Amino acid sequence: MLDSSAFNISDLTVSSLRSSTPILLAILGETLTQRVGIINLGVEGQMLVGALAGFAATLSFGNPWIGLLVGALAGVLMSSLHAGLCVGLKANQIASGIAVLILGMGLTSFYGIPYVGQKIHGFHHLLSAHWQTVPILGTFVSQLTPTVIIGLIATPLVGIWLYRTRTGLIWRSVGESVQVARATGINPAFVQVQGVLIGGFFSGFAGAAMSVDYTRDWVENMTGGRGLVAVGLVIVARWNPFLALPAALLFGGSEAFYLRLQTAGVAVSPYLLATIPYVVTLLVLLVSYYLANKEGGAPQGLTAIFR
Repeated sequence: MLDSSAFNISDLTVSSLRSSTPILLAILGETLTQRVGIINLGVEGQMLVGALAGFAATLSFGNPWIGLLVGALAGVLMSSLHAGLCVGLKANQIASGIAVLILGMGLTSFYGIPYVGQKIHGFHHLLSAHWQTVPILGTFVSQLTPTVIIGLIATPLVGIWLYRTRTGLIWRSVGESVQVARATGINPAFVQVQGVLIGGFFSGFAGAAMSVDYTRDWVENMTGGRGLVAVGLVIVARWNPFLALPAALLFGGSEAFYLRLQTAGVAVSPYLLATIPYVVTLLVLLVSYYLANKEGGAPQGLTAIFR
């Protein structure tokens, strides 16, 4: 018999948001990167490096905020390699991204060995005291951790910046046509490097949010393909930061749901249940990719990558 208490709407919503936060941050970063005409398949490697660096810093200093910052900066460092190869040396973006991914996996597998099995406190219930007295929303908000709040706030801010500021317009123009942007006096290379590095900041922060806040431990390859999924979900979000949250909830909500199915005692192999988030994401991605090709929406600068 299934345990219906495992499907409490409020708890499921909180679990979905917490599970979605790392991939939401990665989607925002990769959206900005692709908006300047660069695709980065190394997001997974950057997330892993951010996760390990953030966990190690939190364990060393006892401060999760320092861990998040160190993780984000580690993501910037990894993405600088991709920026140097693609923008500086004009290397193939697909090959460069895969190289960054493999490098990140290798580095974290080796340097993460001493941290396996260790635990940190993270942000658990850090906001409870401030929100418990608020009617109706108090109990719900008190269950959200700071990284979830940061992700929810960052989503509209990134969208407003991209669509409502002059700098955002410059970034979008570079992503549409490097030649036209250069003719108007813009330095496309500088803008593209910025886009890749800021994307790295977000992906490193996403990895740190996962190890410092979501799981509060370190496990080899703990991101489980979320970086690659985030690259695909950029298409689902139509390269629009405002749509990043619903795209992230596709994966995060599915993950929270399958974990609740396990808790409820569903008589299905946990290995099969664990495929639910990836199957759901893949199906939606296929539909979105078809619509993107049919109706447009992708920055024109990305089309040159696949010629």
